[in-house]
Amino acid sequence: MSESRVKLSPRRKWLISLFLILAAVVALASVLSPQLLSLTSDSVQIGQVSSQDILASNNISYSSQVLTEQKRAEAQAAVRDIYTLPDTSVVRQQVERLRSALAYITSVRSDTYANSTQKLEDLAAMNDVQLSREAAEIILSLNESRWTVVEQEAISVLDQRMRRPIREGDLESERNTIPAMISLALSQNQATVVVELVKTFLAPNSFFSPEMTDSARATASASVQPVIRSFMQGQTVLRRGEVLDDVDVEALEQLGLATPRQRWQDYAGALALVVVMACFLLLYLQRSPSLISQPRNLFISTLLFLGFLIAGRLTINGHVVLPYAFPVAAYGLLTAAFFGGRVSMISTLPLAVMIAYGMPNALDLTLYYMLGSLFGILSLGRARRISSFIYAGLVVSFSGWLLILAFRLAEPGTDWIGIFTLSAASVINGMASAAIALLLQHFLALFLGTSTPMQLMELTRPDHPLLKFILQQAPGTYQHSLQVSNLAEQAAERISADPLLTRVGALYHDSGKAANPIFFIENQLPGFTNPHEELDPEASAEIIIRHVADGVKLVRMYRLPRRIADFITEHHGTTLTRYQYVMAVAAAAGRDDLVDKSKFRYPGPKPQSRETAVLMLADACEARVRADRPRDEDELRALIKTAISQRVGEGELDEAELTLRDLEWIVNSFTATLRGLYHPRVQYPQLETSRSGAALVLTPLAVPMVRSSDDTVPVGQVSGSTSNEEGS
Repeated sequence: MSESRVKLSPRRKWLISLFLILAAVVALASVLSPQLLSLTSDSVQIGQVSSQDILASNNISYSSQVLTEQKRAEAQAAVRDIYTLPDTSVVRQQVERLRSALAYITSVRSDTYANSTQKLEDLAAMNDVQLSREAAEIILSLNESRWTVVEQEAISVLDQRMRRPIREGDLESERNTIPAMISLALSQNQATVVVELVKTFLAPNSFFSPEMTDSARATASASVQPVIRSFMQGQTVLRRGEVLDDVDVEALEQLGLATPRQRWQDYAGALALVVVMACFLLLYLQRSPSLISQPRNLFISTLLFLGFLIAGRLTINGHVVLPYAFPVAAYGLLTAAFFGGRVSMISTLPLAVMIAYGMPNALDLTLYYMLGSLFGILSLGRARRISSFIYAGLVVSFSGWLLILAFRLAEPGTDWIGIFTLSAASVINGMASAAIALLLQHFLALFLGTSTPMQLMELTRPDHPLLKFILQQAPGTYQHSLQVSNLAEQAAERISADPLLTRVGALYHDSGKAANPIFFIENQLPGFTNPHEELDPEASAEIIIRHVADGVKLVRMYRLPRRIADFITEHHGTTLTRYQYVMAVAAAAGRDDLVDKSKFRYPGPKPQSRETAVLMLADACEARVRADRPRDEDELRALIKTAISQRVGEGELDEAELTLRDLEWIVNSFTATLRGLYHPRVQYPQLETSRSGAALVLTPLAVPMVRSSDDTVPVGQVSGSTSNEEGS
């Protein structure tokens, strides 16, 4: 967008230089942010995700303590727990207890004074043995010979089983083996009693020995040889996306990559990059000084550049997928909406390079950011509709997806899951870029008072409240503004100014007349008494000049961009309300030294941009042509040149940076447009009837009314030399 241009004073040049130097320092700090943040960061830790492929910088072999310890741990784990040999004292003790129990049972069996019930109760009262009722009944039912066999078999089985190792944890399984050890010569009842007796007195006789086990494991660990790891220069030590374990951390430590190191080469490389990018942008500014001459635009664009650079460097560092989803293209779309496609494309290139610098696959990311942004800028067009941003976001997504395929499909062992993930990230990138650009351009335009194409398109709608107010209050002014806007828009396009901004500014340039429409002749009905006829020239001029201030008030009231107010204040520049001034001189007996010109002069300023200058010339030429009604194209062109030369001679275009070639293009454009607007019209015949018959008489239907301008000159008193040439 074209903003007000100013001549830079030495002080302003110094301030701009200081600002650009500070911006370069901030950019350098942003590029170095990963290294600067690592000054306070810890060493790499187990469980972190590798953000890039790490290659060995030289040949290296080292004894891996981690792998050696793993081998030793495996050797120790292979050594089973060591138990002592069967303890004979435990065997004797259990056999003796069994003998005592058998002796007690024998005494109960031989008790002649007790009946069966009492004997069962005596057997149940035993401390060492808890016999089941079935076993007790069998014991009492056996004859002496069979009982003697049971006693002998129980002692024999217990003695045999206790001579072998019985561990505490294996006791239950050992008890289950007892039935298989019973002699087959015994009956089932006898075997049942033997099993129950032996199970009761079977006990662990082999115990875990910590000393023997530790000694065996120490011996196994000592026998393990150190594990040697070797890497060749360029060999991949760690791949991007892998989760670090202790072996990886040890390898990085041996390579000197585990603890963050600040090398002077890192700082020098970043400095070189920033210097190259700064020189690139400065060369562009030299060839396009309009941005330098517009400090506000330079300030906004630089802050946007640094904002996206800082956000990118701090956000994507150490991530794998997030870099492809970061909306770098939003910067391109946003600057294209504010400052045009050329500035956007030029500034996007260093931004893409600096964000991707030092990242994994930096070349891939640079092209991804750069081409995606350029595609978005080119597809955005004039950024006049929301659909333009949506379309640009889709183009960014699609181009990013194609670039991902171009780089990823060429890799050996294509990772389809990775490609799908990055493709989804590219979709997020495009849609987020469009959404962020839309939101930021809206809020930044409100905050900074600038105008965007979308805002300007809204202002051209006939149902805009201020345009409706002008139409209702001052319909003549409204029609005049439409004509001037068409005239100025065509000329602005011919000289490569901003045609949309020029059109909108022209639509609202006379909005202040709606505050007092009756004082401007284009809003007066035929036969209406002109109120200026009853006013002295100074009061009349004051009312006319006041429409500028009234227009600025309306712009503020309806919250139009501040840029539109420039068209209101600059389209008259510092010209005179010429008719009132001439009348004042005439009232002073022709002595202009007795007339204060300042009371008849617009406050200005003079046009500060090409757009407001075009509006001034369009307004003047339209008023002059409407007043003088040239008969042919040559007379029309001469009239336009005279009006423009008058403004040039008055110095009104000194600050607008229009060239002679621009003025020639403006003359051609005005001539072509006004020729179509004020082309000759056919006089329609009227039928006059009389008693003698009808006759055709060629007479015009109406005499055109000549409207002067703000001067509100009565019809018939306006001439090309005295008209203010402002337009209705």
